[in-house]
Amino acid sequence: MTTFAKEESATETSIRRPPASAPSHHARSLLEIGGRRMPFMRWSFIRLLLSLRRLMRVWQVGDGREERLAGYVVENAHERDLDDVIRAIDEYSYSRSYMINVGDEKGAILDEAVRRARPSQLLELGTYCGYSALRMCRAMPDGARLVSIEFNAANAVIARRILEYAGVSDRVAVLVGTLGDGGLTIASLEAEHGFSAGSLDFVFIDHDKSAYVSDLELILSRGWLHPGSVVVADNVKFPGAPDYRAYLKECQDVRWRTIEHEAHLEYQSLLRDLVLESDYLGG
Repeated sequence: MTTFAKEESATETSIRRPPASAPSHHARSLLEIGGRRMPFMRWSFIRLLLSLRRLMRVWQVGDGREERLAGYVVENAHERDLDDVIRAIDEYSYSRSYMINVGDEKGAILDEAVRRARPSQLLELGTYCGYSALRMCRAMPDGARLVSIEFNAANAVIARRILEYAGVSDRVAVLVGTLGDGGLTIASLEAEHGFSAGSLDFVFIDHDKSAYVSDLELILSRGWLHPGSVVVADNVKFPGAPDYRAYLKECQDVRWRTIEHEAHLEYQSLLRDLVLESDYLGG
């Protein structure tokens, strides 16, 4: 983890990497060389790369792995056991098909950010199959409420099935849409889910990388954030959201205070990634 500015109590840039949740020994040992998880040795990862253009357009790889994940969870995890459902998704992602959710290493960073913020109202941009929503549910306080927005209706169906099986569907609402859909989703958030001036405590951004800045600006324009609100963004290095990173650097200690967490792309230890954790200062 690096900061754009030095921590007040430190004499040099602070390093703080939250501990990642450890996958099972069996899953961890698969396709490793010298203790490093090698994504390029996995056909499911190669298939994902070959389908990258489709993935960036519809947010499904196209080989049915998302639907198979839901079936795997139902067959291999205990119903209404949140921890076990998260374990099963990690297991599937290591041993069956490479998935593009936040993963266990970066998921631990997300967990810690949620615990630090202690939010009552949370917003996620990019549900995918519901993995990060599960992790936020586990970390957020009792009584907190998460709304997750997903572009792909098929993904939303899968996520709702997994969230229901984990026993947290009463704490999470999954909406199909985008913040940039002409106001439809924003109207639903405000009219049906209690979004209002200063009500939003936590945002997790993990969707279309080209929309990170524009969607954050939409959130700011609605006045939902308050000083102390926390925004976490995944995949800032890979696939990359350079405009978002530059935007936050420009606003450092003026509108935002951002920490950069160094990590790896999900479910492997070769490709590096960045997770940005930003405190809103107001203004």
